[in-house]
Amino acid sequence: MQLTPVTPVRALALVLAPLLALVLAGAAGCGTRLPPDAFGARPTTAGATGAGGGNPASDTGVTPTGIRIGIVTSLTSPVGSEVFSGPRYGAQAFFRALNDHGGLHGRTVELVTCDDGGSGIGNQDCVHRLIDQSHVFAFVSGSVLDYAGAPYVSGKAVPDVGGQPIGTAYERWPHLYGIYGSGAPRDGHAVGWNGTLYQSTEVFRFFRERLGATSAAVVAYNQADSARYAAQLRAGLEAEGYRVLTQTVDFALPNFQAVAAAVRADGSQLLFDAMDTRGNAALCRSLDEAGVRVTAKVTNVQNWSQTVRTDYQASPACRNALWATSSSLNYEDVRYPAVGAFRTAMAHYFPDREPLLSAWELEGWAGAQWLADAMDSCGAALTRACVERFMNRPEPYDAHGLILPASFVPQPPPTGPTRACLNAARWQDSAAGGRGGWVTQVESMTTTCFDVPQLPYKP
Repeated sequence: MQLTPVTPVRALALVLAPLLALVLAGAAGCGTRLPPDAFGARPTTAGATGAGGGNPASDTGVTPTGIRIGIVTSLTSPVGSEVFSGPRYGAQAFFRALNDHGGLHGRTVELVTCDDGGSGIGNQDCVHRLIDQSHVFAFVSGSVLDYAGAPYVSGKAVPDVGGQPIGTAYERWPHLYGIYGSGAPRDGHAVGWNGTLYQSTEVFRFFRERLGATSAAVVAYNQADSARYAAQLRAGLEAEGYRVLTQTVDFALPNFQAVAAAVRADGSQLLFDAMDTRGNAALCRSLDEAGVRVTAKVTNVQNWSQTVRTDYQASPACRNALWATSSSLNYEDVRYPAVGAFRTAMAHYFPDREPLLSAWELEGWAGAQWLADAMDSCGAALTRACVERFMNRPEPYDAHGLILPASFVPQPPPTGPTRACLNAARWQDSAAGGRGGWVTQVESMTTTCFDVPQLPYKP
């Protein structure tokens, strides 16, 4: 089995929580019918004898006719409701569609949601409320700023499937299964391998080979977590042979005009950052105003969304240089049936979210698919132990092609190059009939792969 690498995208997620805590400001698919097999899970097997016929109340949160699942989201965090909400909507759409097609082995899924407000105390309150009062069977597609309740979830052996790995909880605790998989021991002791995680360099290799780039600029705030991630970016770029310009701006009063001047003088071809959307939009505005053009302004899966259209409204040249990389399919690429099913369900259950769709919503859907397939593997006798056997199996899982194959088989720390793959898309105003959209830039994310080094770092 291959090690699941911590890509630059995942590395940002691991430092995103403390950085975001400082930030206090800041239609494809139509119709309403989904094919019965859109979810992979069999709609019913007990249904032949009536809803729940023959199903036992086999575990906590499981009755003959229902399964109670929890979702915790930092919906009202200090950085705004849209930053973390995507996975929740994707998971809700999946389970609503699944229920409308008969549920799972004669059981319908009841989702119990909780907003932790983006605080550790709020997260602990949500976790206790859903486990101790609502008695949920499992968690799914969580996206929280501070997963302070992770030790309690793990201690109660409640499966948490498909969560976004913001912070390091999904690289430490058993029973927690992040959307990108993990090869770390996850024994509840140190994060990763005795406190060390590894960053792979396939993103930098991709742009070097695809665009012929040899120089890059990295922009960060004068804040410890932002600076630490910028240092990781620089290390990865230098490992791939780039000449790197590092620029630091004041968090409260950033001088992006000076950054634009430095990028122009350096002739940087690529631009990476360790900043929030507010900072990125301001940086792009300064670049456009100064007439500075880069070959690619590289963002990440957290910022891969339809709101690019409005977030970068004042900087169309920079907006059209935006590239995003990920370990999942482009949520606009309806050539893939699984993406088409996602878009159809979102249009049906959440039509108002069309201008807010994002990669995270697709990954929330994929997390729900993962849990549904794990539950389906248990048949009528659904138990947490059975779900975890599916999650810990040696065969990698790809959510019906939505994500790169991922697993949770513990691996030794890497000692050499690892095969790592990625997806990439570019924003183009000319796409989608002139409305603008993300256009996939690789033939297949499962074949856009590189043998790259693994660089150790302390989270």
